[in-house]
Amino acid sequence: MSRPHPVRRPAKDPGGPARGLRRLAASALGVLALTAGLLAAGPPATAASLTQVTGFGSNPGNLSMYAYVPDALPTGAPLVLALHGCTQSAGDYHAHSGWATLADRYGFAVVYPQTNATNNANSCFNWFEAGDGARGRGEALSIKQMADKAVEQYGSDPGRVHITGLSAGGGMTANMLAAYPDVFAGGAVASGLPARCAETLTAAYTCMYSPPDRTPAQWGDLVRSAAPAGTTSWPRVAIWQGTADTTVRPANATELRDQWTNVWGVGQTPSRTRSLTGGTTATTYDDPTGRPAVEVYSVSGMAHGLAVDPGGGAEQCGATGTYYLDTICSSYHTARFWGLDGDGGESPDGPPAPARPAVTATTDTTVSLTWEAVAEAASYHVHRDGTRVGTTAATHYTDTGLAPGTTHGYTVAAVDPAGTVGSPSAAVTATTTGSPSTCHTASNYAHTVAGRAYVSGGHTYAAGSGQPMGLWNTFTVHTLLETSPGHYVIADSGCPA
Repeated sequence: MSRPHPVRRPAKDPGGPARGLRRLAASALGVLALTAGLLAAGPPATAASLTQVTGFGSNPGNLSMYAYVPDALPTGAPLVLALHGCTQSAGDYHAHSGWATLADRYGFAVVYPQTNATNNANSCFNWFEAGDGARGRGEALSIKQMADKAVEQYGSDPGRVHITGLSAGGGMTANMLAAYPDVFAGGAVASGLPARCAETLTAAYTCMYSPPDRTPAQWGDLVRSAAPAGTTSWPRVAIWQGTADTTVRPANATELRDQWTNVWGVGQTPSRTRSLTGGTTATTYDDPTGRPAVEVYSVSGMAHGLAVDPGGGAEQCGATGTYYLDTICSSYHTARFWGLDGDGGESPDGPPAPARPAVTATTDTTVSLTWEAVAEAASYHVHRDGTRVGTTAATHYTDTGLAPGTTHGYTVAAVDPAGTVGSPSAAVTATTTGSPSTCHTASNYAHTVAGRAYVSGGHTYAAGSGQPMGLWNTFTVHTLLETSPGHYVIADSGCPA
């Protein structure tokens, strides 16, 4: 690796000479530099082609936008943004990554942001520059503007926009997921870095070779501080890493896992682990509904690059080349993880979602459910309001111990004999009968004004039950429990939980 050295940026560069010197010095990040990529034609088996798109916004990051849109793409289809690595190009990534094949197969548009040697001498996305990786700034804003343009121009579903990237593109992908969780439903970081791991060139080297061993909460805080205040919904994240990568060390995958599982609040204990082709181990971390939130794909013996698997098989895609390594088609498994194949983002080997969930009965304290059987299922997980409340081998379940007059949402997920949990069913809503047990503590005077009590002969009585409460004044205080609409009883000893 050569030492970083300043290179003068052209005077007319829109980022200014000071920023240019920083960018071009940073570009000597040769460890992230991949071989030069040439703008290549798309797969020959389709009339669609890779096309440059202009006029996508103010473009403060000085990037270029290229798009691949399958013929007759319907309105409301998903959208994928795919970021190349250093010294590569949009065309190079389009020709090798396999995303074009999957776009034709499953029906979605692909946008390839492209940087250039003016921004960075090795054409790296500047993931390590604070002015390029933050919301509303530099390259990050340019990429977000490309997503907006594609949604408008191709009619893409704004709720199904995803982003992925390799190496420096992977580092920028992580930053985009942190800065724009309101834009991206899912992401995939291939041989990349945790979000906001570095904001200087020196820190970038540290992240690549020996990433900081922060706690999951510290990593998660970096994401939460980058996102809009009050964010509660996060992208689903796939992490791809070769075990023999000496450019971006495998420890980065562990730190990425810690970061995004903490953001999701699911902990770092795997929900399940399975073996895939190409010496790949996939480890899944489910959200509270049993749906995969984070998956880590570790490819045994793979060096730095993107995992591809050329061929015509159902799980194959991509073309080999420098830093496109013949192991497993990462793009195929990522597309399935996101649900772009129509399976709703279930675990690739998991059973399908149970069909026709329904509420069959309710009482003051119970809700009864049914659903159609799944052939591959050994059991089913039942979730109430996002939390698993039961497991059953039957196709029906009764949830108990509920409060009267309360509303809950339910989903059901099938579990196969190996313990793999499939995607959740459609949600159904149920409201228990009766009224919520609501307590009110106030003076007798306030209770009567609110209609919870009435006055007779200067004394106060609870509405509905008629229980005597004493003199009608502001000095006598009682707690009233509403057991049904308009019916109150004295509960001075404490309200039920």
